[in-house]
Amino acid sequence: MSIVVVGFLAYDTVETQNGKVEEVMGGGASYFALAARFFSPVSIVSVVGNDYRPEHWRMFTDRGIDMRGVVRLEGMTTRWHGRYHEDMNKRDTVQLSLNVLEGFTPELLPDQRRADYIYLAPNDPDLHEHILDQVSSPKLVIADLYDYWIDTTRAGLEKVIKRVDIMLCSDAEARLLTGEHNLVKAGRAILAMGPGTVLIKRGEYGVLQFSKEGMFAVPAYPLEEVIDPTGAGDTFAGGMMGFLARNGRVNESTLRTAVVYGSVVASYAVEDFSLRRLETLTWEAIDNRYRAFIELTDSHHSRWISR
Repeated sequence: MSIVVVGFLAYDTVETQNGKVEEVMGGGASYFALAARFFSPVSIVSVVGNDYRPEHWRMFTDRGIDMRGVVRLEGMTTRWHGRYHEDMNKRDTVQLSLNVLEGFTPELLPDQRRADYIYLAPNDPDLHEHILDQVSSPKLVIADLYDYWIDTTRAGLEKVIKRVDIMLCSDAEARLLTGEHNLVKAGRAILAMGPGTVLIKRGEYGVLQFSKEGMFAVPAYPLEEVIDPTGAGDTFAGGMMGFLARNGRVNESTLRTAVVYGSVVASYAVEDFSLRRLETLTWEAIDNRYRAFIELTDSHHSRWISR
């Protein structure tokens, strides 16, 4: 089943303790699409300026990602400048310039309106509502939070949260949205706002999943070094939703497996700046790390059972 992702295609400037890169490929839709394409066809809905480089456009099309829904306008592509703390789970937005995205109102293509799977990358809640008003009867809608819109458009954000099936957010965003410091209380508070499932991303500490069936915790895959955590959340979402679309069913069992796949693909994204690691990633590498992940977390794995 195909997935429609609505979000940024951007150029990023990123500073971490490992260095600084300027004007590199970024944006939530970029990370999501490169992750989800391993599992399911992906179609991007976004806008870029006339400065968006042809080789970056080809990077998507060469991998079978549908770019028909990407509009090119006169002006500058969206820019984001982020600076990470020594604790790589925390970052500051130095500057966000929406540029051509400001005021852009996307119109879905006829086949995109009939899509079964919709991912709303962090964006203005009014834009998300406009998208949701266009789709007919999707099987699954997932949306991701971003603190910028929690601060500026809370009322609109709360309306969107009521209309999605799965809500993603970081631990800091969950606390900001709910006012709860304890993540269990925060997760349950967001669940009470309307979504069927809430996933709180905790960086190197993994993911907490909340639903009416209960709570599920998945650790992050242990890495010796994290180079750049930018886009890890959208990469996680791409792997997770890609698996759900390929499976065709959404229940507690498939969702938990999907969360593991999302965590595995996201673990590759942070190994280099920008999209560099995702550009070279293979299915064999994903499958090998998934098996290693299961071995690490399953105390009843065959390797540990005495014979």
